[in-house]
Amino acid sequence: MGLRRPEWPEVGDLVIATIERITDYGAYVRLDEYDKEGLLHVSEVASRWVRNIRDYIREGQKVVLKVLRVKPDKGQVDLSRRRVTKREKKDKILFWKKDRKAESLLRTAAEKLNISFEEIYEKAGALIENAFGDLHEGLEKTAKDGVDVLLDLGIEKEIAVTLDEISKEKIQISSVNVRGILNLQNPKPKGVFLIKDALKIAKDVGEAEGTEVSVYLVSPPKYRIVVSADDYKSAEGVLEKATNAALDNISKSGGTGSFKREK
Repeated sequence: MGLRRPEWPEVGDLVIATIERITDYGAYVRLDEYDKEGLLHVSEVASRWVRNIRDYIREGQKVVLKVLRVKPDKGQVDLSRRRVTKREKKDKILFWKKDRKAESLLRTAAEKLNISFEEIYEKAGALIENAFGDLHEGLEKTAKDGVDVLLDLGIEKEIAVTLDEISKEKIQISSVNVRGILNLQNPKPKGVFLIKDALKIAKDVGEAEGTEVSVYLVSPPKYRIVVSADDYKSAEGVLEKATNAALDNISKSGGTGSFKREK
């Protein structure tokens, strides 16, 4: 990989590795992100007793491993497969794929601008990493919010515009939805309009938060409210604010209301 990272991983790190050579006592692997060799001992292959190591791994296989020991003076990295949880494996693979995609986008931009990868990394990639923690997150933010994200970092306009165009073309912005049922009633003569006002207030909360809030009639007095956001934490927060605002409004107008979260 061309992106900036330490020469050696640290104990406890999760790494992507390729199985290169299998022996009776373990497997020698290539750490894809560091271009170093490591050893996966047979005792660290699986949580159960391993009779035949080839029943669990094979040459050429990509695996997620945890770093147990690092000895740079000996060029040695000891690794474990059995200590990696399913969640850790999933998250690491996702991060690794995004990391590779981000580097690919940076290389595409360099080719389009007719400059070297090293130059575009120095003028843009490093600045994005410093600001956002990793390159993909910064490019994803650019795809969503536009070129000003990069210009505000001091990146040259030509490079920023090119990265913005490529990010918008290649990065798909994902969102999550959370929902629930609002039960709103108002016995007053203009109760229907008062309920509409309460639902509008809920939608206004989403607009104020920069998040999409949609309301659909299920059957009177039930209304489904759906919040779309970049992540579940943000979506849940807006859903709570929006429903509380609607319930508070309907109560003040003389009506009653309740909310039930849907899975």
